[in-house]
Amino acid sequence: MLFVALLTATGGTAEERIARRMEWQYPEGIRPVAEYWLQAAEPSVITVFEADSNAAVMALTIAWTDVFDITVVPAVTGEQGMELAKQMMAG
Repeated sequence: MLFVALLTATGGTAEERIARRMEWQYPEGIRPVAEYWLQAAEPSVITVFEADSNAAVMALTIAWTDVFDITVVPAVTGEQGMELAKQMMAG
């Protein structure tokens, strides 16, 4: 399943978070699709990923909750969303 994580910095400095990210790897069961570092305060990072289980999502978020407020939401691609919309409109 596809997810989007929105991360807003709450602790540490940007330099500390960047250094930590350079060493960190996504947990097993998470397949990153994209990661964006934004020039904004909220959110400061957006990550799009696929996950095998809720446990994998929890492992991802727990690793960063000391320095980010994290919101994870399920998502679909635009193409998948249009197909779902067509199906819903058809009845």
